[in-house]
Amino acid sequence: MKNDIQLQQDVMAELNWDPSISSSHVGVSTNDGVVTLTGHVCSYAEKWAAERAALRVAGVKALAIEMDVELPNSDRREDADISRSVAHLLQQMTEIPKEGIKVMVENGWVTLFGEVEWDYQRQIASRIVRHLLGVTGVSDNIAITPKLSMNDVKDGVENALRRRAIADIDSISVMIQGEDVILDGVVHSWSERELAEHAAWGMPGVHQVINKIKVSI
Repeated sequence: MKNDIQLQQDVMAELNWDPSISSSHVGVSTNDGVVTLTGHVCSYAEKWAAERAALRVAGVKALAIEMDVELPNSDRREDADISRSVAHLLQQMTEIPKEGIKVMVENGWVTLFGEVEWDYQRQIASRIVRHLLGVTGVSDNIAITPKLSMNDVKDGVENALRRRAIADIDSISVMIQGEDVILDGVVHSWSERELAEHAAWGMPGVHQVINKIKVSI
């Protein structure tokens, strides 16, 4: 098991390795496996990339974000301008229902809400907004409209886990509560935990995935 100094060094190395991150502006501290990122970045996309980079490092138990997005003056835009750009982009995406997603912007922070059938549609919307000039943050309040019975969802998730050959599949349980999927059990890496969650989100009709899977390092 890594100590905090080793973990800090590994997170810093991962940040340095990712070309989309200006790592000199990001501070890293660790305490009993909990990593805190501080400092400032020049875009929300860079902040998101730093978060994902830290989570890729083995030994990270939890992540605290204390980074600010400080846009250069040349990147600052009026909220109305950002809102129009987001709406236009969403209209151009053939994967997203034209009337499915609404947009609200306040101080550069974009909130998406509405309904779609699949989680991948929600992810597409968040991804294109994340990289838009002038955006300082994104809140995803998009709901998933159920189209399948929850029994079908449960069977589909379990079959997806088998197809993906997750090493710890026998230790993962899939439960259905209302329109939510609850994952539980123990795996040996964050990548396996994320893969199980991705499989659950891959089913239509899932409103929420509650991931209780623990990572045994």
